Parts: sequence; structure tokens; C-alpha cells
Amino acid sequence: MPYLTPAPSGIARTGLSQGIGVPGYAHPSSLHWNGANSPARHPLHWVALDVSDGPGTRPDRHCLEAAGRLRNAGVQVLGRVDMTFGARAFAEIAADARRYLDWYLVDGFLLDRCPTERGSLAETGRAVTTLRALLGGGHVVLGHGTHPHPGYVEIADQLVTFAGPWSDYRWSQVAEWTADHPPERFCHFVHGVPRGHLDEALRIARWQGAATIYLTDRTDRHGRIDPWETMPGYWDEVVSLIGTGVSE
Repeated sequence: MPYLTPAPSGIARTGLSQGIGVPGYAHPSSLHWNGANSPARHPLHWVALDVSDGPGTRPDRHCLEAAGRLRNAGVQVLGRVDMTFGARAFAEIAADARRYLDWYLVDGFLLDRCPTERGSLAETGRAVTTLRALLGGGHVVLGHGTHPHPGYVEIADQLVTFAGPWSDYRWSQVAEWTADHPPERFCHFVHGVPRGHLDEALRIARWQGAATIYLTDRTDRHGRIDPWETMPGYWDEVVSLIGTGVSE
């Protein structure tokens, strides 16, 4: 029986409304997106577009159609912007954001590979402030993939505090400072989850206080491929489990 990290004091163990955040690395021309083509019946919190490692060089017909369907169903559409762990120039980040907004009318951004250290807080905050100004508000997710310095929770709507394999997630522990914030502030992305452990993975997310999750059976093949580049083979089962809730 895998170790399920107990919820820190202050995180509710019941009544947590879980939903799905799709990292968006699957191009919508792929048949794997068919599972998200009727989003009105899915517990989607948001879906991120990644046209070509960013917005691409011109509007993409398939992405325009997918964004329109999602938005018409009331799902937030985010643009994935790579921060390269703080190494990417601010001007490049802003340029990507403008293209997403101009071409796809996005509702916000997933700032992927976001830095985690305290020293990058000010620069990351500057980027988020600029993007919010472009959007006139909007939803901003910082894709750290691990627990960052606690200060990051003050500058974005959500933080991705886990992104990795099931072999690590099933033994993971939540940072104590997250107990001071509600579950809707945190996201977990887990790859390589066996079908028989889906409900267990959802329970770990609930106990650790993460309301937005993404589970997939795809793996990174020891770092050789992107596990998020196609939709999970058991998409409908994940949707069903999250839609009905997982008992504690």
C-alpha cells in the first residue's frame, strides 16, 4: 500500500472539488484530443494551448477551432509560455503572450519551467504583472513542477507544485507552507500512472491539497519524450472518477 501523505493542518479532507488542467502539449489536430471535444460534460478547470513550443509563427487553424470550442463551453484557455527556469528574455516571453492573445484570445497563461528560487521572485512577478495587464486580468499558472519558494503563491492564481512520474508521486510529501492556502491554488501533473492506481493518485492529490490535476498513462521513457504530448489512453475513466469524486 503506497504511503499517502496526510493533509497538513488547515487543508480540508472533504468537499474538495477536483478538476482537470490539461498541460496542452497534445496538438488538437491529433485524434487524442477527441476526448476533450465535448468539454461541457468534463470537469475541466483549464486547457493550455501549445502550438509549436509556444504560439508558433502564425495562427494555427486546428488550435483556433479547439480554442473556440473550449471557450464556448466555458472552459478557460491558457497559452503555454516557456520561461526556461528564468533564463529566457522577458521580451521573448511578452512576445509569445501577445501572439497567444491576438490569435487565440486566451484567458490566461501557463508559464512553464518557471524558476523556483527566491532570487527570481521579482523578475517572475514582473512577467506576471505584464501579462495580467495584457489580459486585463486573466488566469496565470506558474509551472514550477516542484514546491517553489512560498513567495510565488502571492503572484499567481495557481502553482504547479508537482510534475513528474507516478513512482515519485506515490511517495511524495507536501510542503508545510501550502497548508496556509486553499487547494484551488495548486496543481499536480503526474505521468506513468497505471490504470489500477487512478483513484489512489486522486486521493493523494486531495490529501495534499491540490484541486487541479492531470493524470496520464504516458511516460517520458527516461527523459526521451514529453509525457504530456498526447492525451491519456484512459481519459474517459479519469473524467468519470473526477466527476463523481473519490471517497476518502
